[in-house]
Amino acid sequence: MSWRTWLWATVASLLMISTAALLGQLKNRQRVGEAGVRIRPLTGESLRAEVCLPEVLPGFRSEKVEVQKEVIEALPADTSFGQRLYRSEDGFEMLLNVVLMGTDRTSIHKPQFCLVGSGWRIDQTIKDRIPIGRPIPYELPVIKLLTSREMILQGGSVSVRGVYVYWYVCADGFSGDPTGLERLWSMARTLALRGELQRWAYVTCFAVCAPGQEQVTYDRIKAFLALAVPEFQTVPNAVPMGMRLTQQMTP
Repeated sequence: MSWRTWLWATVASLLMISTAALLGQLKNRQRVGEAGVRIRPLTGESLRAEVCLPEVLPGFRSEKVEVQKEVIEALPADTSFGQRLYRSEDGFEMLLNVVLMGTDRTSIHKPQFCLVGSGWRIDQTIKDRIPIGRPIPYELPVIKLLTSREMILQGGSVSVRGVYVYWYVCADGFSGDPTGLERLWSMARTLALRGELQRWAYVTCFAVCAPGQEQVTYDRIKAFLALAVPEFQTVPNAVPMGMRLTQQMTP
């Protein structure tokens, strides 16, 4: 590691630690903000809800996938979920998943832990933007992870690839920053200025493919998200969080 890389890593770590400390100090005088995704309240719950993913999309049918008990128990009790498996007319499948925080920001985590823990290797991390046409045209910043693993099929080992796309969204905007610094800084600033805890959601879309089909698979994910995102994401002002924060900090 070069000294420049070490310096930036140290600065980033200190910023995350100081921001997290500020969030902790302000937690007792917060009110919870609105979600940036559509939700349906659960009976008897104050914050916990079901994230409303579209059941029907042009060219796709879907089925609800229950969140594993281990996942629910591992995250804070007021965490909300939405998960559906989409299948196109030619059999192509994608899993769309949303995790929405309540009052505890630890509901929102980095996907690297879950992917590696479930046996996937992360081969490449790429930042990208996906065009969304509704309700107004904008570009959604996302992180694309190219992954791989070995699976046992019919008694033999087979190499498979996975394309994993994710981003973060709250009522104030969205972020495609894999470090999480944009999100932490925005939460701290909003708590300090408005006394409001931003309610962030972590959105993922995952598809498995054969080696060599990664780009085709990603293109299909992008086309699918262009249809799906306007149906469940409710950001009123389509400005990426990084751009929004830059504008707010400019005199």
